[in-house]
Amino acid sequence: MLNTNNIAIKLKVFFVEIGALSYFTWRFFKEAYKRPFELKELVRQAYNMGNQSLLLVSITGFIIGLVLTLQTRPTLMGFGAVSWMPSMVGISIVREVGPIITALVCAGKIGSGIGAELGSMRVTEQIDAMEVSGTNPFKYLVVTRVLAITLMLPLLVIIGDAVALYGSYLVENVKGNTSFYLYFNQVFESLEFGDLLPATIKTFFFGLAIGLVGCFKGYYCEKGTAGVGKAANSAVVFTSLLLFIIDFIAVFLTDIFYDL
Repeated sequence: MLNTNNIAIKLKVFFVEIGALSYFTWRFFKEAYKRPFELKELVRQAYNMGNQSLLLVSITGFIIGLVLTLQTRPTLMGFGAVSWMPSMVGISIVREVGPIITALVCAGKIGSGIGAELGSMRVTEQIDAMEVSGTNPFKYLVVTRVLAITLMLPLLVIIGDAVALYGSYLVENVKGNTSFYLYFNQVFESLEFGDLLPATIKTFFFGLAIGLVGCFKGYYCEKGTAGVGKAANSAVVFTSLLLFIIDFIAVFLTDIFYDL
């Protein structure tokens, strides 16, 4: 009986949080179209997020390209299909591996940072002070950060994909003496517009999810220093789960579109 009650309580808390996040999302879209637009803060946040995440995304993408090629090459050699390596790696990185891995990296880097930053402001009552002074803290703090990561994540994914493909080329150049021109010529020949468009569109939704969850957790942070840590941690966990759900929906819809 106790276990049933615990499950019921956890489910109630979960659905209450989902409802609160839904209202938070609706409020974001409502505030995003209202004047005044905080363009200066938006540009500053976009620069900070992109600049601080660029090195981590590049290193991650480079290692992904190396590992994916090293792991796949022996298998393709066994089937005598090593010439398909550039095409296979290119499609894998652009369609799925690049976007989702980059989004997860940004969820850990940017999402947790947003949650901790806004959580600290909530705990130290800076957000309350902004409300008393007549400033709209939601528009200044939340809207700018969500828009910034939504706009920057697709650019980070493109850079991460490019670096990953270059890492894959280095392995092919060492193992198979493949030239730069030949490798990337095969990569671009295998890619179609239908591969690039869905992969690019879903990165905007990834960025939106990272920004919304990070801001939501920080904006409604519990009092105390422990609440800040909890907000940052839960932002990463909840965002990671949400990214996989969004990715599944995107792939499912794309598959349906191809079948039509």
